[in-house]
Amino acid sequence: MDFSPSPRAAELTAAVRLFIQDEIAPVEHELRRRQDEARRVGGGTDLWQVPEEVRELQRRARGQGLWNLFLPAGHGGRYAERFGPRGGSGLTNLDYAPIAEATGWSFLAPYVFNCNAPDSGNAEVLLRYGSSEQKDRWLEPLLDGSIRSAFAMTEPGVASSDATNMQLTAVIEGDEVVLDGRKWWTTGIGHPDCEVLIVMGLTAPGAHKHAQHSMVLVPRDTPGVKVERMLDTMGFFDEPFGHGEVSFTDVRVPASYIVAGPGRAFEIAQGRLGPGRVHHAMRMIGLAERALHLACERGLARSAFGRPLADLGGNRERIAEARIAIDSTRLLILDAAWKLDTVGARGALAEVSAIKVAAPNTAQQVIDFAMQIHGGAGLSSDFPLSGAWTAARAVRLADGPDEVHRDVIARVELAKHRAAR
Repeated sequence: MDFSPSPRAAELTAAVRLFIQDEIAPVEHELRRRQDEARRVGGGTDLWQVPEEVRELQRRARGQGLWNLFLPAGHGGRYAERFGPRGGSGLTNLDYAPIAEATGWSFLAPYVFNCNAPDSGNAEVLLRYGSSEQKDRWLEPLLDGSIRSAFAMTEPGVASSDATNMQLTAVIEGDEVVLDGRKWWTTGIGHPDCEVLIVMGLTAPGAHKHAQHSMVLVPRDTPGVKVERMLDTMGFFDEPFGHGEVSFTDVRVPASYIVAGPGRAFEIAQGRLGPGRVHHAMRMIGLAERALHLACERGLARSAFGRPLADLGGNRERIAEARIAIDSTRLLILDAAWKLDTVGARGALAEVSAIKVAAPNTAQQVIDFAMQIHGGAGLSSDFPLSGAWTAARAVRLADGPDEVHRDVIARVELAKHRAAR
């Protein structure tokens, strides 16, 4: 196996890194300062708007062909030609992985390049499974960046780590589908440009457990859709995207808004989550790299007890351990990406679950060390570390908790031995 990026991927990765360094980083620092100040004085709705500086960054990125870089190879077609990255075709998972890592260095970068969750995953759902009508109405605007979307799967009333538990109903009545129930951690619902939700609902309770649910496209302004509250993650609201608790009361949309047909939610979710987990994992590596960079800079710049912080209290060993962990996890992710490209999602099941466990745990450990070496400053908003730690901790639950993915890995491993016996 060869994990070297293609020449085109290497060129795009270099361009992304340069854009983040020269264009995004200076703006991000100032925006974070303004946002922190707005929170202190009760910024209200201002926090849920997209600053004009960010929209200008998007325009510049798009002008340089650094747009929709997530578009998968073999599935871009005319969309890659119209909305895709430099070169006009989609990238393999292996080629996109270093680009995703580069964007993980910055909280703004995925959005600036139109590669942020949940929009990239929702776009992939429409690209792979959507009808012509669905693509025309929602995929093209998503790829254009003129609208945003939300993904509604998790529910407050059930253990959502088991997706077969989902109870919101999506009942087909004639040429309509009627949704009733409640979702939470609906990512993206707070964005001012959010216009559509992909909602997982129970359609056929008597069917096989993996054929009971459907994915339904629900316009944000449909009567009966109500955002009950926005949810914070350890005090962070992730403005302007956010995560909301959303109720659906007699929500009626055309049956043609069901993605790929009734009962196919699990198939769609697996197709969506495989590449998406590579994206998440590599962004975690980028985040860990930034934390290690900040830790080394702090360790060399500050002294205590007559010595640089880097030389105190086992910090040299911790720096070495962080480097080993980051590089090892990166190789694990590249292996999973390569297998997704060569054998598909089912063949890479254990590998994808492994990176979903390893990447956020590695990032969280490295960020925790970086916070420690920064002292009290590491806990404050003067540095991006507290937000980074929270993001890494949240990813250990998002798209399935660590325990579920460990169980998948063990199941695959034990199956090898059972077959041999």
